[in-house]
Amino acid sequence: MNTPTSSAPNPRDSQGPAAAAPGAPATHTPASGALPRIAVLATGGTIAGSAASVTNTSGYRAGVVGVERLLEAVPALSGVAQIQAEQIASVDSKDMSLALWTTLAQRINELMASDEIDGVVITHGTDTLEETAYLLHLTVKGSKPVVLTAAMRPASALSADGPLNLLNAVTVAASEAAHGQGVLVAFNNRIHSARDVVKTSTYAVDAFQSPEVGALGWVQDGRVEFQRKVLRPHTLDTEFVIGAQWPAVEIAVSYAGVSRVSVDALVAAGVRGIVVAGTGNGSIHASVQQALADAVTQGVAVVRSSRVGSGHVMRNGAAPDDTLGFVSAGSLNPYKARVLLMLALAAGASGNVALQKIFDTY
Repeated sequence: MNTPTSSAPNPRDSQGPAAAAPGAPATHTPASGALPRIAVLATGGTIAGSAASVTNTSGYRAGVVGVERLLEAVPALSGVAQIQAEQIASVDSKDMSLALWTTLAQRINELMASDEIDGVVITHGTDTLEETAYLLHLTVKGSKPVVLTAAMRPASALSADGPLNLLNAVTVAASEAAHGQGVLVAFNNRIHSARDVVKTSTYAVDAFQSPEVGALGWVQDGRVEFQRKVLRPHTLDTEFVIGAQWPAVEIAVSYAGVSRVSVDALVAAGVRGIVVAGTGNGSIHASVQQALADAVTQGVAVVRSSRVGSGHVMRNGAAPDDTLGFVSAGSLNPYKARVLLMLALAAGASGNVALQKIFDTY
């Protein structure tokens, strides 16, 4: 297994592709009249899925269509960018692994440092896209655009949504306006920040939303417009990098009648952190709360998130946070909170005070 480790934060040029700060990865501005050079990294997913019938949108195999065929299905790309295609993996994103995260992040960072690439697009499955996007948002070291896209219908389907999503993602990655915005998700004509976006439907082509703050902007018919900027630190402004080993962090859930069995089992297995998907405002059943409090005394970091689809988990000044040593995830859902906790622990952070500062920052 590979893992993130810590490094000092680097300055970020958030205004666009101007000269990079000393020590920062290089940026490249295309010559006047030249099309931007975009690397398309394929990882599989429904966008690369195939079924026996054009009307079958659920009984298909994900990740079986290669990146060259995906690109051939979108001839309009030739008018948007010069494409460099790479097949990084061919997986159903429900099976995304920590090792593949490491491989993907490292390859993107190599491309960030290349004078021959102006931006990166990643084709991905929808199931874990929001987790991969947030991980990259925190670990990619460069101001060039990095855009993830996906599809809800396989490539073989009638009215497949993948080709247009791919065209729009490349269009965003080729846009000057996308520089310095961190990692983005282009889906169904909207542009989302990796931190905010979540999957909200099991079947609809409009499956991704940013529930708390809304999309950053939109892309349609070759036009890209951002209506706000990302304010929280990301990419070059984080202390996180991909390294050699991932700390074990798991998710527990609170619900009516829950016992402490799962939490005790995770602690016994040696996890370093537990994110709890609490009810409502991150509230936790008494039995699980006691188990988590016991876990903290054994050196396990505990973060309160919520199983609710939107809203903030407010930090409780007395109980349970200060009294029991818990951390509030804020507006991060349990899955993104797990990503941040893994990176924070790998960077050497420990104790609820230091961890809370990280969650408040990112």
